[in-house]
Formats: sequence, C-alpha cells, structure tokens
Amino acid sequence: MSTAKAQLEKLPRSVQAVLVVGALALAAFPMVPMESTDFYLQMLTQMMILAIFAMSLDLLQGVTGLVSLGHAAYFGLAGYALAFITPQDAPIALWWSLPLAAAGAGLAALVIGFFVVRTHGIYFIMVTMAFAQMVFYLFFDNKALGGSDGIYVNFRPDATAVGLDLDNKTHFYYFTLVVLIAVYLFLRRVLFSPFGRVLSGIRVNEHRLRAVGYGSFGYKLAAFTLAGTLAGVAGYLWAAQTGFVNPELMGFHMSAHAIMMVILGGMGNFAGAIVGAFTFEYVLHLAKDLTKHWQLLMGGFIVLVVIVAPRGLLGLADKFLNRDKEAGQ
Repeated sequence: MSTAKAQLEKLPRSVQAVLVVGALALAAFPMVPMESTDFYLQMLTQMMILAIFAMSLDLLQGVTGLVSLGHAAYFGLAGYALAFITPQDAPIALWWSLPLAAAGAGLAALVIGFFVVRTHGIYFIMVTMAFAQMVFYLFFDNKALGGSDGIYVNFRPDATAVGLDLDNKTHFYYFTLVVLIAVYLFLRRVLFSPFGRVLSGIRVNEHRLRAVGYGSFGYKLAAFTLAGTLAGVAGYLWAAQTGFVNPELMGFHMSAHAIMMVILGGMGNFAGAIVGAFTFEYVLHLAKDLTKHWQLLMGGFIVLVVIVAPRGLLGLADKFLNRDKEAGQ
C-alpha cells in the first residue's frame, strides 16, 4: 500500500459525502429546538475550536512527519495575546486582533522552530516539549503575566464590522464553523500544492528529498511556523469563547490532547483531525459523566482504536469501503 493511500490523502467519495453531511448538520444544529441549547452550542463550538487546533498539528505530525509535544504553546500564546490587548472597558475589533494574535503565535513558532527543526526524531520531540515548558513556566511563575491563576478576557471581540455579535452564542458558533471550514479547505489546498508535496516527501524520506536538491530546513521551518499560526487562530477563539486563559493551555497535557485527536481520526488528511477532535471530546464527555475514573475509560478507548484501526477512524471507514467494493466484485 502506498504512503499516500495509507495516509488517506485522497478521501473516498463516500467519506467526502459524510463530511459534507456533517458540515450541513453542524450548520443546521442551532435551528433544532431542544432543551439546553446554549450548553450544546458551547460544547460543539469548543469541539470545532479543538478541531482547528488538531488540524494545525496534523500539518506537522501527519503531513511532515514531525511529532511535537509543545504545540499547545502557540495555542495558549494567542489566547494570552487576546487577553493582553483587550481593553478593560471595551471590546477589541475582531478584524485586527485575530490576525495580530495569530501572527504573534506564528512569530513564536518561527523563533522556536529555527532551533527545533535542526533536530530529528526523538530529539525533535523532546526539544519541542522543552521549549513549550519554558513558555509554560514563564507565564506560570510570572505574576505580571497572570501567574498560575491566569487572566480574564473581559469582552469578546467586536465583529459588528462583519455583521456578527460574538456575545451571541449562535453567532459565535457560526463564526467558528466558518473558520473551521476555511482552515480545512486551506490546508487541503496546501496539501496538494508543490509546498505540501515537499512536506509529504520529508515525511517519507527526507534524505532522498535533500539529495535531489530540496532544502528541507526551510520547508520544515515554514510548516512549523504555519502550524503555530493556525494553532494561534484556535487559541484566540478558545480565549474569546471561554473568556479566560491560564498556563494550562500551554502545558504538556494540552499538546498530548491534540496528538490523541490526530491519531484517533487518522493522520495526514485533516478530515481525520476533525473527526478525531469531535470523537475524542464526545467520548470524553460521556466518560466524565459515567465515572470519576474517566481516565481509565479514555485510555482503554484510545488503545482499542489504535489496535482495531491503526490508521484512525477514517482509515477504518476506508477499510470497510474497500471490503464492500471487493465483495461486490
């Protein structure tokens, strides 16, 4: 089986149809009359934000083959950026605060990546975690930056310029959905661009790629920076929705959370990251309702998926689709 097929870069039409149906279901959800609508709107909004975060990591882990244990640093930095630039007495404009926060996260990724992408394998993993822990403790131990208690975002960004009131949960939900779809389409375009094919080549065989004349350092640094920028978009939305940021957003557990979502859905196609994020968060929600030992249930669930579907949930779906096709022949 080819690497491209194993990564499910080209999604089967049936899987594409399921994704379209899922997007339509998300679009229609706020219109469904039900109790506790606000609760479910907020839960689905958080799932979509985490899906954006997972897709940003998938660009590194699934496409380029770089496993980062410090990706949450850029997620948290953008959230803190929103908190710091929001005035105490008025909301800040969305149209410039979002690009500014994302650019700040991207700049941090560029600086850290300049040193990190020089390493390989287990050393890359450990150095990314080391830099992230440095950022974590910078905020955790510094009262001027909020300390361990974190800080509040006093107002949600002002989006009246685009006809939205982000204080309205439904408006915020639809805005997040649009961002999710835009990020997905953008990353799919990147995946099949010349730049994306080089990143895939780095994952498959970096030495061979360098032998034919490609400078892998620049490509890996660009991927690292872009991934950090998109993680910043997710972190900005998270801070805007919850109205609060703390150092835990930059911690190791948050990075591991994203890795689990990417692995669960299937790496290298971005749709898997979305499926993984929604599945992980839904199962997590159920497990916490069932028992206080929810970590045991979640661990068992992840192990089961890895054993049954080593290519993730989308890979499992592709396996059944191929089986049905072969049976029909």
